[in-house]
Amino acid sequence: MQIKPQKKALMNWSGGKDSALSLYHVLKDNNFDVQYLLTTVNDAFGRVSMHGVREELLDKQAENIGLELVKVRLSETVSMEEYHAQMESVLRPIVQKNIEYSIFGDIFLEDLRQHREERLTMLGMKGVFPIWKRQSLELLAEFWDLGFKTIVVSVNGNVLDKSFCGKVLDRDFIKELPANIDPCGEKGEFHTFVCEAPYFQHSINFEIGETVDKTYNFKDSDGNEHISTYYFTDLLPK
Repeated sequence: MQIKPQKKALMNWSGGKDSALSLYHVLKDNNFDVQYLLTTVNDAFGRVSMHGVREELLDKQAENIGLELVKVRLSETVSMEEYHAQMESVLRPIVQKNIEYSIFGDIFLEDLRQHREERLTMLGMKGVFPIWKRQSLELLAEFWDLGFKTIVVSVNGNVLDKSFCGKVLDRDFIKELPANIDPCGEKGEFHTFVCEAPYFQHSINFEIGETVDKTYNFKDSDGNEHISTYYFTDLLPK
């Protein structure tokens, strides 16, 4: 029987549960040769964008997985123009290595997927979405059954109380969520850091640090101004 060659790919790695579960399925299916993890980092603070996790812990994840980590460094107040320019500058050399596929942990945000695919097409790449359109509770059940463990590191204070930040994302956490919040936080309600995974060489140890709040002003596509407060729980590497 002829063996089908693997497709060269990179994994868009946030360090959280959705990208972690997507990588699990990609590694299990064996259709792709994942050569890199790709993560955006706030260069001013040395932390994962939107998640606020220290680079040292991000590096530990990559070491445990055994994949090279590529960081897209962004300024603290990055514009969409700067984001796209930085992302393109990092991806073009990767494309030249015949890596054609970019894997994401998105679940059901249609406009986000469309935007990703449009940008990738400009670079000659294709998007892969292993957990697309699966039910949030189904994904979490699988996540826990496989032995993953993750902690909530960032919370949108406009929709969730500060007390949710710094908690382990388990079944009790889900029971406490308001009814209008997606259990996977797919609309940005919260973000996580995976400390245990079936493909990690060992668990990642850390201590819970302080929880701080940050307020951001931004404009939507219609030019309307909004104010959002986010809570971030610091994880201290051990």
